Amino acid sequence: MQEPLPPFPHPVRFCVLRQKEIINICTCRTLGCVSDLEIDPQTGCIHSLIVPGAGRFCWFLGREYEYVIPWRCIVRIGTDIILVEVNEEDVRRKCD
Repeated sequence: MQEPLPPFPHPVRFCVLRQKEIINICTCRTLGCVSDLEIDPQTGCIHSLIVPGAGRFCWFLGREYEYVIPWRCIVRIGTDIILVEVNEEDVRRKCD
């Protein structure tokens, strides 16, 4: 099991988090940027990051899937990127 992330020296705003690119260290592939969060309503903790997948037809018809990356899969949060360790098929979720 992975060690928990060290605490931030200061709080991070969602608007700053959205500007960071997500990189999967297993495939060295970029997944995109954070578009949303899933938050546990009982604890108020972030449960996962939501990253939109590729568009269907030039983004005209919406998206076919999104990546739901559990918080525990985050390896490092840097100044401009977030490194994650995931199996992309396991975190891919079909959009409604």
